[in-house]
Amino acid sequence: MPFPFHPADDDPVPAAVRGFARAHADLVALHEDPIHLLARHRAPGRRVGLVSGGGSGHEPLHAGFLGRGMLDAVAPGPVFTSPHNKAVLYASRAAAGPDGVIHIVKNYTGDRINFGIAAERLRMEGVDVARVLVDDDLATDGLDTATGRRGTGATVVVEKILGAAADSGAGLAELATLGADVAAASRSLAVASRAQTSMRTGEPAFTLDGRLDYGVGIHGERARRSVDRPPTEELVDRMLDEVVAGLPDGPDQVVLVVNGMGGTALLELYVLAELAAAGLEARGLERVGLLVGTFVPALDMAGFSLTLTRMRPEWTGLWAAPAQTAAFPRTETS
Repeated sequence: MPFPFHPADDDPVPAAVRGFARAHADLVALHEDPIHLLARHRAPGRRVGLVSGGGSGHEPLHAGFLGRGMLDAVAPGPVFTSPHNKAVLYASRAAAGPDGVIHIVKNYTGDRINFGIAAERLRMEGVDVARVLVDDDLATDGLDTATGRRGTGATVVVEKILGAAADSGAGLAELATLGADVAAASRSLAVASRAQTSMRTGEPAFTLDGRLDYGVGIHGERARRSVDRPPTEELVDRMLDEVVAGLPDGPDQVVLVVNGMGGTALLELYVLAELAAAGLEARGLERVGLLVGTFVPALDMAGFSLTLTRMRPEWTGLWAAPAQTAAFPRTETS
């Protein structure tokens, strides 16, 4: 059985966070008890700190996006589990600017609760706080749940655009509105051909018997349906139909994120990017940004997600602005 390469105590997170901080010591600083990470570099004009975080197992989200042009602090949690509110609090205290702090939160119950508790404590200390909630997952749109759509791949788009805006000196209210607008303009959909490996058994967390889980979640949540696997061209076309239909009305310009779920080769992701880009062109949509790689995985799940953000003209420059982080690559703007 292919058990993961974890330390003897079977908790990979502390060692992984230390290893990440050691590998990128020029960009990030590690603080422990409670564990959180801070960016070493910050634009002089930034008035608001940007803080995010969430369960581990989704690397490079979020620590890989720490640095000038993106996030100021990150609170990592256990695998697939929200960070403790104390870690969020300490990260936010350290990151807050003169105009306060923005929490970028994926729409999961644990994240909402723990970031909410930290925000209450910060306000009691006199720190202004606003929340941007990312809820882009089409697979959970319309379900009768308390939380609604999950937060997935669009988190990277929100963090990038807000980071550039924060570097330009935008204030708390302006950033909160911008983040909400970018999140609202984004939709994602993910599929998987193999589940992530269970750390307890070394086996896939669920079995698919040659089918696809259509609408899988980033914590390995099962989709509402499994489907027979169509040719890749047909699969991408079907997914694009649903994601484009889920976007709000607006300009015919989009950013496309082709995201691997952890066990998908870069060769495959570039195939998917080519098919998706051609599909957008056939639908009359102009691609003003393309991000291809593994950014929001579910450990080693074999699968991918497509994210589209319908861009406003004033957002394009923010997307293309430089960022100095461990994981965000050069942005393509053509």
